[in-house]
Amino acid sequence: MPLEIYNTLSRSKQPLQPIVPGRVGLYVCGMTVYDYCHLGHARLFTAMDMAQRWLRVLGLEVTYVRNITDIEDKIIKRAAENGESVGELTERFIRYMNEDFAALGLAVPDAEPRATEYVPQMLALIEQLQQKGLAYQADAAASGEEGDVNFAVRKFAGYGKLSGKSLDDLRAGERVAIERSKRDPLDFVLWKHAKPAEPSWPSQWGAGRPGWHIECSAMASETLGDTFDIHGGGPDLIFPHHENEIAQSEGAHGVPLANLWMHCGALRVGDEMMSKSLKNMLTIREALKKYDAEVLRFFLLRPHYRSQIAFTEALIVEARTALSRLYTALRGIDGDGQPLDWSEAHARRFHDAMNDDFNTPVAFAALFDLASEVNRSKSPRLATQLRVLGQTLGLLHQAPEQFLRGSDDDSAGIELLISVRATAKKEKDFAEADRVRKALLEKGVVLEDGPDGTTWRRR
Repeated sequence: MPLEIYNTLSRSKQPLQPIVPGRVGLYVCGMTVYDYCHLGHARLFTAMDMAQRWLRVLGLEVTYVRNITDIEDKIIKRAAENGESVGELTERFIRYMNEDFAALGLAVPDAEPRATEYVPQMLALIEQLQQKGLAYQADAAASGEEGDVNFAVRKFAGYGKLSGKSLDDLRAGERVAIERSKRDPLDFVLWKHAKPAEPSWPSQWGAGRPGWHIECSAMASETLGDTFDIHGGGPDLIFPHHENEIAQSEGAHGVPLANLWMHCGALRVGDEMMSKSLKNMLTIREALKKYDAEVLRFFLLRPHYRSQIAFTEALIVEARTALSRLYTALRGIDGDGQPLDWSEAHARRFHDAMNDDFNTPVAFAALFDLASEVNRSKSPRLATQLRVLGQTLGLLHQAPEQFLRGSDDDSAGIELLISVRATAKKEKDFAEADRVRKALLEKGVVLEDGPDGTTWRRR
């Protein structure tokens, strides 16, 4: 079956029909770099990494763009609080972001534009909107402030089509700040006038800096064109960010911004979405101190990308156990080094699941059934199928023994105890052998006796 993706705009699955046959442009709204990335961010970017990997498996030439917002209100505020420059703050957190994403196995995007590098394109886009009557500069005398340039929401006929919100139902002040410089409380800022000690750029409307929404519109069109194939993001970006992107880009260019809008589900803590504003976040680097990186990736990918995930310790433990099943099946079997055979039943089931809106729950079910078959048959061909299918999701890259034993440095001590147990068994001191097994089990180490000796893994 061909690849179908759920389109937030049409609220239905649609076949992917690339604008240029054989090529796909994917734009994902990236990080605002003023703090550490948390697991909610990991949820989004792991899902998008999974999607771009699968597009490549299908033989498509992918241009994966993930921007960096390096100028924004929160950034300026945090830099001032820290007594450092905006550049120093953003460079540091870009470095931390790259370290975290590399640990989770996220591929480096094909393009990673930074907002500060595209200010000329943003100014040109704002000028187009003003020429078309969709943008206006606030009257400084009436507002008592320098004149921001705002987007006139009610002059764009399609506003609300992505989120399903009507203008009449939107409540001023709910997600949009009321300012005297706006003709309508729903209008949003495109260009902010310069304030003392803040970064600014010259423009025909006076010194200032871009609004958040115009940044993505300019970077997306500059890197992928006025219309591209897929725009991705988190659920919190549908409104107002993506709604505003559509209004700006389509208002200026007169063509659809993206043919498919792909949004992942939220990572929740209790009844709330994990976010910095709610102060309920667990940063990626904090999580990596507690959990194996591949286990975290598995945990984030196993549910469908559009579903919400509840973050609990029990689910992480369950993810470790499930991933261990796949690695246990691979242990002790050398693959045959052959490419994937998509006609094999499990691989075909996996392929069809992924083409059905990246249905990872069904894809993983195929992997677990294949693992059971590998356990029964010990077939190198099926072991290769299992490993390579897992690797299309960014998993199963480790040696099985390495993963199953974990990353602790007490391997030598465990091996010593296993040799003590082996000696006890040889001398028929079964009470001592049983004592060693129980002692290791209390440490979370499971022994497995086989014809070739004793192996061990983490529980």
